[in-house]
Amino acid sequence: MAQSYEKAGVNLEAGYEVVRRIKQHVASTARPGSMGGIGSFGGMFDLASLGYKEPVLVSGTDGVGTKLKIAFAMDKHDTIGIDAVAMCVNDVLAQGAEPLFFLDYVALGHNIPAKVEAIVAGVAEGCRQAGCALVGGETAEMPGMYEGDEYDIAGFTTGVVEKSKLIDGTKVKVDDVLVGIASSGVHSNGFSLVRKIVADGKHAYSEVVPEFGGRTLGEVLLTPTRIYVKQVLDVIRQCDVHGVAHITGGGFDENIPRILRANQGLEIIEGTWEILPVFQVLEKWGGVAHREMFNIFNMGIGMVLAVDASEADKAISILEAHGEKASVIGRVTNQPGVNIVMA
Repeated sequence: MAQSYEKAGVNLEAGYEVVRRIKQHVASTARPGSMGGIGSFGGMFDLASLGYKEPVLVSGTDGVGTKLKIAFAMDKHDTIGIDAVAMCVNDVLAQGAEPLFFLDYVALGHNIPAKVEAIVAGVAEGCRQAGCALVGGETAEMPGMYEGDEYDIAGFTTGVVEKSKLIDGTKVKVDDVLVGIASSGVHSNGFSLVRKIVADGKHAYSEVVPEFGGRTLGEVLLTPTRIYVKQVLDVIRQCDVHGVAHITGGGFDENIPRILRANQGLEIIEGTWEILPVFQVLEKWGGVAHREMFNIFNMGIGMVLAVDASEADKAISILEAHGEKASVIGRVTNQPGVNIVMA
């Protein structure tokens, strides 16, 4: 027992217990190529075992942002790890890459092993959904940096794509259609505004909101970010996908144009998908201009695929076979900018 360190606020025994608790969750994410086990100084992955001829590695890192504040308020920590995985794997997916492995970093003021286990269990669930291995991570107890029982989580993933199949937007052309895939909710962006709207309106996260079908505000806001990996990779295998956009911070205006070339723009047709009740409630409570909502939130669309019009029905059929809601939500134009029109 490192008594001096414990007097400084760091419990090494709790750290050892965390490792014991999370081993089963880490093991559940094993996939072809994963090597070793938890406890090594570095995570290992055997890329040669996958048989790529010209492999391009695509990496991404991200966190969950101030959505964590709602997890603290609700004392619910078993899904926030899914968000951390989703934010990373959906990004590398936008280049057509299959996520291979994931590492997490959890920093906290006070190490409560059961809480850390819940967080990592969520990470493992996200990895299983994405088909990637959890090959390592770090839990850092940092008293004085984080107050009370608060923590932060960040993640890192690496994916692989055959060089000839890399999706980089260069194939996107005018009159390509945009296939939108439904989101599960607010996902993990825009929560600074969400929290302000809730605070200004003096709402409680335990409040049952009629528009949410009997669910509380906190439950709806903590709905995990949708992971699109397996279903979108299936579309990429069967269709000629020209571009993929993950709708994160900045909403439609910031993210979809990232797949466009010079002198290209977008026409988005509102009414071709369901704007989820959570966005309608936030817009009403916060008095946010309707058009501005599209510049902040995903508005019910978490991922967008640009394909030739002749491939749209096939892409949608594949997604629906995976249980996704998908529809054509717009097209690529020769007018720069994002123009949102009503159906």
